[in-house]
Amino acid sequence: VVDPASGEELRTLEGHRNVVYAIAFNNPYGDKIATGSFDKTCKLWSAETGKCYHTFRGHTAEIVCLSFNLQSTLIATGSMDTTAKLWDIQNGEEVVMLTGHSAEIIALSFNTTGDRIITGSFDHTVAVWDVGTGRKLHTLIGHRAEISSAQFNWDCSLIVTGSMDKTCMLWNAVTGTRVATLTGHDDEVLDVCFDYTGQRIATSSADGSARVYNAETKKCIAKMEGHGGEISKICFNPQGSRILTASSDKTARLWDPHTGQCIQILEGHTDEIFSCAFNYKGDIIITGSKDNTCRIWR
Repeated sequence: VVDPASGEELRTLEGHRNVVYAIAFNNPYGDKIATGSFDKTCKLWSAETGKCYHTFRGHTAEIVCLSFNLQSTLIATGSMDTTAKLWDIQNGEEVVMLTGHSAEIIALSFNTTGDRIITGSFDHTVAVWDVGTGRKLHTLIGHRAEISSAQFNWDCSLIVTGSMDKTCMLWNAVTGTRVATLTGHDDEVLDVCFDYTGQRIATSSADGSARVYNAETKKCIAKMEGHGGEISKICFNPQGSRILTASSDKTARLWDPHTGQCIQILEGHTDEIFSCAFNYKGDIIITGSKDNTCRIWR
């Protein structure tokens, strides 16, 4: 746990017995941290003291993705054992197990109201689940290769999915029907996201480019080209006025989502960048790299 203002290390969370692969704050509260590990456990920590509240045990293979619900009452974990589990933050108990995928789950996302969760799997499908009962409501079938990412828009009316089949698909979250297939990339789509209003979709690809689509017209409105390698992560700033991409070419880039123009290249990492994010205000960027460092940019 690091103070972004000074770069000073505040706390070290120790206890996992293997790679820590997934991590999250319980935003917007920010007082708890969840970590998911190849040791098949998830741990819940105090962000303030570093104390471990609970160790969630039950998965039979590596945990590769996790998420808090917005209400900060549940943690969802997705595993290579093909299941996802929902855990009660208060008592540390398993609430429900989501079974039905035939391959590892690599993406999951709660909707904002917390009554639905989606899971994306290497079995080429995304499933929509009822959080209260653990019942599968829809299976989103259409992609012809592994899912790379899946997300609800803010009002929970749409789901966007990205796949290794080079496409991105838009789905009606209520009915589970496909609304559109967004094409244009020449290689695997590695990441997809909505802006905060849910009006635009950004995609990043192994072809080294990123794209912005209008969620209503389903048309590509901007192409972002210039990276010299695959783009593994893409995100909008909270205001929706900038896009950030992280690439294997060792740089991150800031773009104008309206024009697709590159505004700034963030250089300094000595190996590929696999993660990037804005803070809530949108005035700080963090990047994570295979060079074993994180960098904070203002």
